[in-house]
Amino acid sequence: MIDLKKLLKDRRVLVSDGAWGTELAKRGLGAGEVPERWNVERPDEVRGVAASYVAAGSDIILTNSFGGTSIKLARSGLAGRAGEFNLAAAELSKKAAAGKALVFASVGSCGEILEPYGELTPEKAQASFAEQVRWLAEGGADGIVIETLADLGEARIALSAAKESCRLPVVVSMTFEKGPGGIATMMGVRPEQAAAELTAAGADMVGANCGAGIEQMIEVTRALRAATKLPLWIKPNAGKPELVGGRTVYRETPAEFAARAAELVAAGAAVVGGCCGTTPEHIRLMVEAVARLRAAKR
Repeated sequence: MIDLKKLLKDRRVLVSDGAWGTELAKRGLGAGEVPERWNVERPDEVRGVAASYVAAGSDIILTNSFGGTSIKLARSGLAGRAGEFNLAAAELSKKAAAGKALVFASVGSCGEILEPYGELTPEKAQASFAEQVRWLAEGGADGIVIETLADLGEARIALSAAKESCRLPVVVSMTFEKGPGGIATMMGVRPEQAAAELTAAGADMVGANCGAGIEQMIEVTRALRAATKLPLWIKPNAGKPELVGGRTVYRETPAEFAARAAELVAAGAAVVGGCCGTTPEHIRLMVEAVARLRAAKR
């Protein structure tokens, strides 16, 4: 098992990768397609995305498995292929990493609402998360990232399933947005609440991804840091999404993105990377910015 604390102590700050969905779309993934299916049908393209982030200097890369629970795959009639897709996802990223980066496997929401507001039972969700995590661990993942969640109940279930199914470090990252009532997830969970409860539930790292650009994410990071001593995993979007001609656009340039790296780290981030709209160039410049921070601290 990776000693995250030692790794972070040695390097001070780690850099993760950037967006996967937008990068796969550039390679031909169409709207409505199941990205995880590409792990077996177009593996070179998936491996290419992973390799592009390794080349950019990422210390950690993810896997193409965000929607890989059998519950979510069932929407496309692919529940029976969950094992195949997740195993391939981990193996592809491990091959691309080639020992130069760690691979933390991506686990997203089941895509259904838990009881009593929805029909998904905690037992069914737990079983689906556990199945996915076992296959990702079998494929060689170095860690698990439960990401982009809004429901703290689902986050706790996914964390419990991961802890019971593998001995890898587990990150839990939620998505917060700023509204009239302040910063919270779509389900009303505030950063301080998420950090405190997930720490108590046994997460190895907590954090935030998606939902906001780096400016707002600095504020989220401060709120998380106030409620936990765990390392923080922070992956902002490349700015706020805008709809232009029916297409979602992220306008924050790589230089603008990387220019706020020092503020993000000062706010408490231990792992920094990018989410929607970020590219290998965003990450390359982030790597350079973090290298300057490391050098300054020496």
